[in-house]
Amino acid sequence: MKCPCIAMTILASVFFLSFFGPHLYHADPYALHPKSLLLPPSWQHPLGTDRLGRDLLARIMQGGRVSLTIGVGSALIASFLGLAIGVTAGLFRGVVDKIFVVVVDLFLTFPTFFLLLALVSYVEASLWVLIFVISITGWMTMARMIRAESFAIGEKPFVKILKIAHVPTCKIIFKYFAPLLAPIFFVSFTFGVGGAILAESALSFLGLGITPPQISWGALIGEGKEVMEIAWWISFFPGLMIFAVTFSLVQLSDYLQTITNRKEVISS
Repeated sequence: MKCPCIAMTILASVFFLSFFGPHLYHADPYALHPKSLLLPPSWQHPLGTDRLGRDLLARIMQGGRVSLTIGVGSALIASFLGLAIGVTAGLFRGVVDKIFVVVVDLFLTFPTFFLLLALVSYVEASLWVLIFVISITGWMTMARMIRAESFAIGEKPFVKILKIAHVPTCKIIFKYFAPLLAPIFFVSFTFGVGGAILAESALSFLGLGITPPQISWGALIGEGKEVMEIAWWISFFPGLMIFAVTFSLVQLSDYLQTITNRKEVISS
């Protein structure tokens, strides 16, 4: 079993760069420098400048705050929403589960990204709007996994005994279901963060996401697409940050899944 030390180090470095880097690197991400247009990486500008002479490293750090906040915030809301709905459907079953199946099938009828595009096109995109919209379109997978696992847990003898003994449902959920569902929750959450960052980046690249003066990694990639041939660094470095975060999250998810599977084998 591989320890995800490299993935954790990359994630910690990206978070530190985004949230604490501006305190060490004091360049203004919004300052215009007409004499420093499209400069390649140098000692003065480690990651170069954009079409308006703005320092790219400062803008990547500022954009990282927005992208990571959207990623973590959306994944948290979607994961807890999926957890609550999935446990409810798996525990109570019957009519509740039938309603769950209908709602999930209705959401899954539309491709997730196109549903996301449709929702964003009717509202003015902002940090909190994107967090809400991405989370609303991302809870279904989590809920289906939790529902399936809740069905399996509900069939265990000790759960049936607790129900016969009229133990409060809330106590059953938080004391007995929660520990068994925690591994699935964390795996889904790590996938959700990467998916939310990619979704926000795609929307910003298309001009439907974060709007100026706010900055995100996706918006930075979109700004650099018109000058890609002469200033590759404008899109490359934000894309590299997105790749580093998503790749590290996938590795971490695989590691958590491996641990979960190993525990299941041992317990069986």
